[in-house]
Amino acid sequence: MIAVPRPDHAVFVEAPARLHFGMLDLRGDLGRRFGGIGAAIPAPSLLLEAERADELEAIGPERARVLEFARRFQAHHPLAGGARFHVHRAIPAHAGLGSGTQLALAVARALVELYELQLSPPALAQAVGRAQRSGVGTWIFALGGLVVEGGRREGSDAAAPLLARYPMPEEWRAVVAIPHREESVSGEAEARLFAHLQPPPERDVERVAHLVLMGMLPALVEGDIDAFGRALTEVQCVNGRWFAAAQGGPFAPGASAELVRAMRDWGAAGVGQSSWGPAVYGIVGGDHAAAELAAHARDVLRGAGEVCIGPFLNAPARVWRVPA
Repeated sequence: MIAVPRPDHAVFVEAPARLHFGMLDLRGDLGRRFGGIGAAIPAPSLLLEAERADELEAIGPERARVLEFARRFQAHHPLAGGARFHVHRAIPAHAGLGSGTQLALAVARALVELYELQLSPPALAQAVGRAQRSGVGTWIFALGGLVVEGGRREGSDAAAPLLARYPMPEEWRAVVAIPHREESVSGEAEARLFAHLQPPPERDVERVAHLVLMGMLPALVEGDIDAFGRALTEVQCVNGRWFAAAQGGPFAPGASAELVRAMRDWGAAGVGQSSWGPAVYGIVGGDHAAAELAAHARDVLRGAGEVCIGPFLNAPARVWRVPA
């Protein structure tokens, strides 16, 4: 059925970046692979504007990707027209912060709003070709907070199911350092790397599940940042061994690896690398500790990167309308 557009208006979608805290299972012995845990941060963020048009148009950063995602959506859901997109603000691409998924879902959500469709978060992701491995970004877009997803079922193209969602404590802060890096891991290159990764030891997979279920989640519910951070850091170390052959070490070599070690030494409760990096993070309690950690990180980067600081985001992507 061709969707019928509503009266003229513009739609704005503001989507958060996501920190990936780790994958659960690269073996797939139980019929599911990947799985993951992560949380939303309010900065950096994406701000997308869209209004109806005869054709598909886009301006601003990531213009080509916006049009690609819009065409994918139209292939799944025929529309009575096109759309004009304006990217006012973008999440740094290929930095490990989920920029592609957040952009794709924002495009899909804007088209849903413009043409009055009803689609679930997994259906949005499927329409634009996302969540083929990790569903963390999809559920963070939909819910915010910390999410745990259960991995892709073998032989199915359905998005990974949501297992748990919890709000992050208001006083916890994320210090995110994003070193400049010329090379990035994404798209086909990422798919090739995953295809050649060796299955990790079964004991490693069991350890990660134990750390998440009996370490990170109970500590989160009780607001125990030290216990949460210890479990998170160990999950990151185990995950780092799984990806070391592909990325040149447990963490991306250079500034990323140096910052992970240094932020732990500087007192962060938990540290890690988000996805393939180069973004790394430290979690602390309160603004003062966050400001100190951010200052240390900036000293290491010496201008060759950026540092974002702030609380976690416990709300979904924002969507609102204004007259066109």
